[in-house]
Amino acid sequence: MSFLNVETSLTGRRWVGASVEVERAAELIEQTTALPAPVCRVLARMGVAAHEATGFLTPQLRDLLPDPRGLKDMEKAAARFIAAVVRRERIAVFADYDVDGGSSAALLLVWLREMGVRATLYVPDRIDEGYGPNDEAMRALARDHDLIVCVDCGTLSHGPIAAAEGAEVIVLDHHLGGEHLPPAVAVVNPNRQDEDGALGYLCAAGVVFLMLVEVRRQLREAGRPTGPDLMALLDLVALATVADVAPLIGANRALVRQGLVVMARRARPGLVALSDVARMDQAPSAYHLGFLLGPRVNAGGRIGQADLGARLLATDSPHEAAALAERLDALNTERREIEAAVRARAMEQAEARGLAEPLVWAAEDGWHPGVVGIVAARIKEATNRPAVVIGFDGDIGKGSGRSIPGVDLGAAIHRLAQEGLLIAGGGHKMAAGLTVARDRLDAAMARLSELLAKQGAGNAGPADLRLDGTLMPAAATTELIATLEQAGPFGASAPAPRFALPDLQVAHAREVGSGHLKVRLRDGMGNGIDAISFGAFDTDLGPTLSNHGGARFHVAGRLEINTWGGRSSVQLRLDDAAKA
Repeated sequence: MSFLNVETSLTGRRWVGASVEVERAAELIEQTTALPAPVCRVLARMGVAAHEATGFLTPQLRDLLPDPRGLKDMEKAAARFIAAVVRRERIAVFADYDVDGGSSAALLLVWLREMGVRATLYVPDRIDEGYGPNDEAMRALARDHDLIVCVDCGTLSHGPIAAAEGAEVIVLDHHLGGEHLPPAVAVVNPNRQDEDGALGYLCAAGVVFLMLVEVRRQLREAGRPTGPDLMALLDLVALATVADVAPLIGANRALVRQGLVVMARRARPGLVALSDVARMDQAPSAYHLGFLLGPRVNAGGRIGQADLGARLLATDSPHEAAALAERLDALNTERREIEAAVRARAMEQAEARGLAEPLVWAAEDGWHPGVVGIVAARIKEATNRPAVVIGFDGDIGKGSGRSIPGVDLGAAIHRLAQEGLLIAGGGHKMAAGLTVARDRLDAAMARLSELLAKQGAGNAGPADLRLDGTLMPAAATTELIATLEQAGPFGASAPAPRFALPDLQVAHAREVGSGHLKVRLRDGMGNGIDAISFGAFDTDLGPTLSNHGGARFHVAGRLEINTWGGRSSVQLRLDDAAKA
């Protein structure tokens, strides 16, 4: 049964409330802890038991951080890394061009710099070199370095790692591994075929951080100085974890939670400069990492100079940080314009093929490879289907895909590469990349659709809006929001709390910015709440609430604190509405 009897909302969704089991669990938590009922519903939905509730709201990293030695090759990787530092060997860091790669590289560069070692950073160009190590780059690095550390890449790079003659290689990665490992000193990856997958949710920066924890342990056991404060590096781990859409569960939740505290101190020049150009005027949250900072760090790898993001995150110079942040902000604006054009054309193609298939895909000449992943994400969100978007340059297409919960896109694309339908391909459950020849495109997409159908991709209907219960405007207080935020941070695999506010009247509504809606809502007892809905005029939401004609509405969204002009007030981030 739909929640508040909303079968089709103004955005075309059915509203779904908590199950009977979750409601009962919430009642038990409320009786046990005396926490506010809305908080108890959120905790119950997240599977938190009554006796764990209080501790869950105050997670301690020391309790949740796994033993690094639980990962294969970890001790070997740390020992080889320490040897390079002690012997003052020449070290290179080869990183992927996204936020996770840049953050992972910055973790090592900052740690090494504080140990008196200057390492070389190498980030491949997305267009000219593609993802991961390549033979030419690895040969060149090997000529001038003793140790190459590949971060957020390398698990499938057998040939390029073999080409690094004269240097040794460590791989710190999280992408899906193959049956055989490359010829490296150590391959630390929770998604190796011979791992149990218990830590498979970690991003590459999380793996790098665990190696530094192991490095610290080995240095201490050897009676050597243990190096810089690792807790001070958690802002980088938090940024990577959120931006790479890693599940905010287990250790990730504690890493991000503590990382946000570190970031709020504004001690890292690169993140300070980036926050300033993004006009962040409040304490950082997972939202800021995912939607304000992450896209700007990514912009260099997408359409600009590939190493800009890593350099920004690693620099200790405020002057250099300001210049890099301005450049990345400008590139991000340019990226949005390119993305909008590709998105419109890709959606036309997808609609022409039909949006009910297990896979939604689009491909065309000249689409910038730096934006196909973002466009795939937008199409996935719009259709609730796995989506792949490919840009061709001549007879070779490079594409990116995004998946929905429960459908492992990375494994399916990896299988296509093994079957010879792709030139290359791989990734993880929710995101993957691929390279395909033009004459194999249709066959590859048909086979991928077939593999995804077996995982249930074609059974998904329009995405339901899942709600944690009802609230009245008078109950939406800053105190309640503060307690709800303790159950966070929220993101992948940990959706933010969303509530329905029933039977409200529109006091006034107006369009702000480009297609956004600002609205004041009131109940029948004189209480009101302000709400904002971004992109509301892309659906029926904006026009209907603006021209309400006195009708009453159920509204749904996330509570947040709006800070403006030094004053804070409660605001509803409006996701949806339906006539009451």
